Amino acid sequence: MRDAGKKKKASGPSHRKHAGPVMTVLEEFYKAGPGPSSSHTLGPMRITYDFHRRCASLPADQLARATGMRVHLFGSLSATGRGHGTERAALAGLVGKEPTTVEPAFLDAMLADASRSYPVNLGGNTLRLSLADIIYDEVKGPFPHPNTMTCTLLAGNETLYQLQYYSVGGGFIEWEGYQPPHRHPPEYPYSTMKELRRQAEENNLSIARLMMRNEIAVSGKTEEEVNAFLDKIIGAMLATVEAGLAVKDELLPGPIKMRSKAATIFERAQSEPEEAERAIALLAAYAMAASEENARGHLVITAPTAGSAGVMPAAVYALLKGRRKLPVEKVREGLLAGAAVGYLCKHNATLAGAEGGCQAEIGVASGMTAALFAQALGKSPLIVENAAESAIEHHLGITCDPVAGYVQVPCIERCAFGAVKAWTAYTIVANEIASGHRVDLDTIIKTLAEL
Repeated sequence: MRDAGKKKKASGPSHRKHAGPVMTVLEEFYKAGPGPSSSHTLGPMRITYDFHRRCASLPADQLARATGMRVHLFGSLSATGRGHGTERAALAGLVGKEPTTVEPAFLDAMLADASRSYPVNLGGNTLRLSLADIIYDEVKGPFPHPNTMTCTLLAGNETLYQLQYYSVGGGFIEWEGYQPPHRHPPEYPYSTMKELRRQAEENNLSIARLMMRNEIAVSGKTEEEVNAFLDKIIGAMLATVEAGLAVKDELLPGPIKMRSKAATIFERAQSEPEEAERAIALLAAYAMAASEENARGHLVITAPTAGSAGVMPAAVYALLKGRRKLPVEKVREGLLAGAAVGYLCKHNATLAGAEGGCQAEIGVASGMTAALFAQALGKSPLIVENAAESAIEHHLGITCDPVAGYVQVPCIERCAFGAVKAWTAYTIVANEIASGHRVDLDTIIKTLAEL
């Protein structure tokens, strides 16, 4: 079984540069699921849920012979998975729990009773699975991706069906032999920010409007359906912030013994007499509230990852619930512009912390959020680009280094810094001469891919 995870490098996914135009759609980018990590929790759960569904469709005579299922975790998943609850997420998906709807209490119960087994019905054959069926395997080896795992359906010691998967960051998953799904071409194709901005300016479109037109073309959805999805994401982001603010001074899971502090910062900021200081403290509190929810393993929205899931919700909450109280339409536009930045980082670099470090998570989230601020506040495509570039630039070189493997220190505060840096980036570029901005977003994304 150990050799199952050691396939040739060429067989795995390639994540530094994708050919052709960006074809990502909103529903695969902004995803709901359990924290604390999109690559080590949400991704593995999506993988095992996919494997569960594949197994359920196998021929009845094959399923009748099945006696068990097993998952082997390799590379970074094996090295740091325990701190991310990877084994619980993987088992939950294996027994048929869907990531977008799983109750946090179900995952918490696994931690409380690690020996418990769970029934899985496959074609009338009931298997019993437990955490012992999730194997932390080799950390180092010629794996196709740092986050490689294999899923196997067994008949005794015989392999009935097996598939190798890759959790490639941001909750995205691929598998051996993966081919991107066939989609309709975008109305305004682009693979770089230079191309995206040229399309927008030549067609007199905002970044948000261009993204909406492409979303409709690629996904086949109506504008009303796209807006309904964006409203659902906005609602979920607001809910994660409010849930985090409602819990004061709680001990977070894991050995660090860290206590939540978002609610305390939020409460104390209310009495801050200086408006600028109060605004920064509140933005930080919103980001930490959502990030603390992630640390608890509760449902969050990848934007672009679970580890960075406090950054963009902080901006959404501030713009809608703070003093500005922007119309929801403006925040929808911000989410579309933020997605454009995230898509480009995924297309030309990476969103995986195991592959690109924290700069690929908090850095990209901050860039997306700076673009959200610029677009929601009505700025031009050039200012949207400059804001995103500036925010990412000042996260370059940051490594993924969670203490004890838990997404808490420095991760929770990094979400606050990511949100504040996004606002700082926006305010700088909104007040400079836009044409004099010296570094473009494509250069920063290329640098992100190379570091």
